[in-house]
Amino acid sequence: MSEPKSPTPTPGDTYKGWLFKWTNYIKGYQRRWFVLSNGLLSYYRTQAEMGHTCRGTINLATANIAVEDSCNFVISNGGAQTYHLKASSEVERQRWITALELAKAKAVHMQAESDDSGDDCPTAPPTAGQAGSGRNAEIQSTLRTLNSKVEDLTTCNDLIVKHGSALQRSLSELEGIRVGGDMGEKIRQVTERATLFRITSNAMINACRDFLSLAQNHSKRWQKALQTERDQRIRLEETLEQLAKQHNHLERAFRGATVLPPSFSNPSFILSLSFFTSGASGKGDASDEDDDNEFFDAMEDPAEFITVPSFLFVFIPSVVKRRTRIPDKPNYYLNLWSIMKNCIGKELSKIPMPVNFNEPLSMLQRLSEDLEYYELLDKAAKCQSSLEQMCYVAAFTVSSYSTTVHRTGKPFNPLLGETFELDRLRECGYRSLCEQVSHHPPAAAHHAFSEKGWTLRQEITLASKFRGKYLSIMPLGSIQCIFDKSSNHYSWKKVTTTVHNIIVGKLWIDQSGEIDVVNHKTGDRCHLKFAPYSYFSRDIPRKVTGVVTDKDGKAHYVLSGTWDEKMEFSRVMQSSKGENGTEGKQRTVYQTLKAKGVWTKNPLPEGAENMYFFSSLALTLNEPEEGVAPTDSRRRPDQRLMEDGRWDEANAEKQRLEEKQRTARREREREAVKAASSPEEGAHQDNYQAQWFEKIDDPVSGETLHVYKGGYWEAKDQGSWDMCPDIF
Repeated sequence: MSEPKSPTPTPGDTYKGWLFKWTNYIKGYQRRWFVLSNGLLSYYRTQAEMGHTCRGTINLATANIAVEDSCNFVISNGGAQTYHLKASSEVERQRWITALELAKAKAVHMQAESDDSGDDCPTAPPTAGQAGSGRNAEIQSTLRTLNSKVEDLTTCNDLIVKHGSALQRSLSELEGIRVGGDMGEKIRQVTERATLFRITSNAMINACRDFLSLAQNHSKRWQKALQTERDQRIRLEETLEQLAKQHNHLERAFRGATVLPPSFSNPSFILSLSFFTSGASGKGDASDEDDDNEFFDAMEDPAEFITVPSFLFVFIPSVVKRRTRIPDKPNYYLNLWSIMKNCIGKELSKIPMPVNFNEPLSMLQRLSEDLEYYELLDKAAKCQSSLEQMCYVAAFTVSSYSTTVHRTGKPFNPLLGETFELDRLRECGYRSLCEQVSHHPPAAAHHAFSEKGWTLRQEITLASKFRGKYLSIMPLGSIQCIFDKSSNHYSWKKVTTTVHNIIVGKLWIDQSGEIDVVNHKTGDRCHLKFAPYSYFSRDIPRKVTGVVTDKDGKAHYVLSGTWDEKMEFSRVMQSSKGENGTEGKQRTVYQTLKAKGVWTKNPLPEGAENMYFFSSLALTLNEPEEGVAPTDSRRRPDQRLMEDGRWDEANAEKQRLEEKQRTARREREREAVKAASSPEEGAHQDNYQAQWFEKIDDPVSGETLHVYKGGYWEAKDQGSWDMCPDIF
């Protein structure tokens, strides 16, 4: 007797297939696609609906499973939900019954285990002193997984005993009957029960295989972790021994002093000195008898203070305390429409605007805000897989828009030659430099490098159009990220930003469009879609989706989230073509593993609504710093006056700076005419050359852009800014 082959139910696996479900007396039984996963039985009208529309779900942990006849069975959870189902054959029905019984047993066990762990769970959060808590949690999780597999084996064993007993009874009855009409029926029963026994046995074998595989894999991991713990303990013992010797050595050096200031008499301070100076001697070389290595001599005539050489402190990092507030935004009223009504259809970068529409940051500083979530690039630099690295780069791309959600103020247009440095080498491991390299069209070049092994560079030109009800800002140019270790070279562009309700209502910002992040070395690609806001859409606002594919177009990861809150990514296990979408295109349905969070927005500081909705990083960008270039945005007087709330003075200063810039431009044009062979050739030419960037043709991406040519940080170290133009 042959039956159609179906996958053998395995504990913990997803089981799916077609069943007939009773709907009503008019339509009767209707064919539906059922999916059994994680103790839940769900159904859909078609397979394509799995990606978006579930018609119903029942929890097997509280459900009853009853068999009615050869092909029918009922699943009910006590009256609230009841599914009357019918399989295509008796064997198919039994396959479903076996899978449902396995899933129910596992769901009941997991629910009981969850209740027990909830009662025993401590209410206090773990402290920093609980060493190894992460590893203990991993071990406990592994033990729970293995215990779950043991429960699966027990369930399979019970089913084998049950079906084996039924098979034995059938064989006994078969021996006792006479040859006749009952023979065919009894043979059919024996064959059916033998099939059920085979299905259950296969499930038992699969469960044993899973258990063995898990045990072997985790055994290797635990052995490696144990060896790591041993090595760390040995290194710790050696370090403690060395510190003890050096502590004793310093105590002998201090023995001649009778009066010490409080900071030097603290034993922990003495121990810290020994730690910072331990690099001067090899491991285990410090000795109580070695008097030639005294750091300083005890004074014969005790004084109030003891002299400590300055080299002892060169390794102590200084903590830079940065500001957390700026003056509150003044409540100045200005009729926006009275100014904007004459700007419809025009390029706004050529129209002078009062500072009342601005925020006290320049466009260069806004570009530097892209680095707020630099940790994503740090993590990407550590990835071994280029496809996984692409997920972090794509998340970094999305994260740069999170600071714009409430920022309706316009940044200051940088003056030609204006720069902005963001030196976070000590705190975050990176340095960043921006320069305004062109005025018409306005273009800014940006270069950042990190000790963690990545370089970010971009050149952005903004084009903006006022359409009456809304303002569109189109960033032109590209962004590139290069990783030192893998030489992976990524590039992408920005989407369109739209400011709505220019005429009436509350201003709000939307991001829309598509981004292709390309790895030029491997051919990997991530296609991101920023869905425009629609009042009639059922999607969540500010939604972003993306798919990571290799050079052959095969999908490996799916990204989802919003550009103002968070992003997640999931590994694709299988993809299939679904129903046609609204535009007539066939949708692709992806079956993925559980989503993993890759980026979450940092909360805004307290009182941000009164400080232009600045993030914690943005609050520090215009903070005065010593040693920056004279062209740095922090030194711009109109921007500083606006931050201080002196808007009338800021507007007057802004006009002065713009007129100074126009005068300098006319002077460069006159020089170009003198240098040209004919007046016509030199007319309207601007021979301005950027100070820290140079224009090149990038051989990898094929794009032309300004890249950093070096020299800025060396000039800062030397305090030599003679080459900088006078723009303020």
